[in-house]
Amino acid sequence: MINVTSKKQESDIIKALRQVEACLNGKFATKISLAHEKQWYLKDIVAELRHTYPDTTFHYHFDSSSIRPDGGILHIRGKPGDKLMYPVLIAEVKNQGTNDLRAEEGLPKQARGNAIERLGKNLIGLRAALMREAIFPFVCFGYGCDFEADSSILDRVSTMAMFGELNKTYLHNEEGGKFNRGSFYFRPNPWSVGEMVDVMADIAERAVLYYFSKYREDHFDKSS
Repeated sequence: MINVTSKKQESDIIKALRQVEACLNGKFATKISLAHEKQWYLKDIVAELRHTYPDTTFHYHFDSSSIRPDGGILHIRGKPGDKLMYPVLIAEVKNQGTNDLRAEEGLPKQARGNAIERLGKNLIGLRAALMREAIFPFVCFGYGCDFEADSSILDRVSTMAMFGELNKTYLHNEEGGKFNRGSFYFRPNPWSVGEMVDVMADIAERAVLYYFSKYREDHFDKSS
């Protein structure tokens, strides 16, 4: 079901997503129909916002503009005719920092990069898109020497996480929806496929149960 434009080697995040898909199908196969999108077009986000908040004005410029998380958007389909998207998992992976490699080559340190800062735009758009819900099923796995314990870059990540703890899952919004933090897993060493699956499957399974609780199971398409 997960369809991506693959490079020479399938990325670890997509491998993990395929395993999460299998987990969901094994647990909810007769109750949901899964879909995967590589991107979420701003026109569709705005259409959903206008539907949910008809008294508020929303605007975008180009129909081609979109948010493209590294792992795309895994969601469950509503009944035919339902134009809303019900994301159960939105995943990003960011690698930042080359000073460890430069040290091995005897080269001087460079200024730390800004790969995670590019998350900011996506986070703003995704948080707005899911304001109607009481969950934010977003997770980012970051790795690289810029995320060592003595790095101030970690506070940039903490700011994006709305000052939640790192390496902790936040699915349900807090304080009446004021804090839709998402989950930020960051460390120097790369994350294995299995580690990502453990976190992602937990988020996705609980997100499905949330939608069942809010909308009832019969709200969703059960076709294969």
